[in-house]
Amino acid sequence: MLNYSNIFDKEALDYTSYRNLVDELLAKGETTGPDNSEDMLHYTKMNVQRMNRVDKTTVLTEELLSTLQQIQGKYRFLIITEGWCGDAAQIVPVFNKIASAAADKFELKLTLRDKNLSLIDAHLTNGGRAIPVLLILDEAGNLVLPKWGPRPIALQNLMLEWKNEGIVMPELAEKLHSWYAKDKTATTQQELNQLLKQLK
Repeated sequence: MLNYSNIFDKEALDYTSYRNLVDELLAKGETTGPDNSEDMLHYTKMNVQRMNRVDKTTVLTEELLSTLQQIQGKYRFLIITEGWCGDAAQIVPVFNKIASAAADKFELKLTLRDKNLSLIDAHLTNGGRAIPVLLILDEAGNLVLPKWGPRPIALQNLMLEWKNEGIVMPELAEKLHSWYAKDKTATTQQELNQLLKQLK
C-alpha cells in the first residue's frame, strides 16, 4: 500500500527545489535518473529552456481561474517527473502556475520517477512508466481523482499515430515539441480545468 503522505512530506521537492536540482546536476554533467548520456544531457538542457519559457509566457485562462475560485477544499498536487522528460518540461510549469494561482487551496510537490518506481508502477499508462503524472491528494493523503498525464489526450493520440507510422526519435521529439509550441498550453489547461472541476 503506497503512503502518498509520506512521499509528499518526506521525499518530494517543491517546484523551486526541483528546478534547482536539475540545474545543479546539469552543472556537474548529470541529469535526474540513472542515464547521464550525452543525449539525456542534451534533452535536459533543452528542457530547462522550455520550462523557463512556459514559466514566463503561460497565462491561465479565465475558465481555469474561475474553477480554482470555486474550489473550497485544500488539496495536494503530487507530480511524478524527471528533468530529461520533454513532456514534463512543457506541462510541469503549468501545474505550478495552477498551484501558485490558488496557493491557499493547493500545495505542489514533485518526486522523481526513477527514485520512486513503486509509485509510478501504481500509475502506469498503457503499461509504461510515462511521465509527467499528476496525482491529486486530499489533506489526509488520499488519492481523490484518477491520475492525469502524461500528456493531453489529443497529443497522446497523435503520438500513437506517429509511432504507428514508424516515426522515431529525434523526429518524434521534434513533432511533439512543435505541437506544444503551437498549442501554447491551451489544451493542457482545458483538460486540467475539466479535471479540477470535479474537486469540491
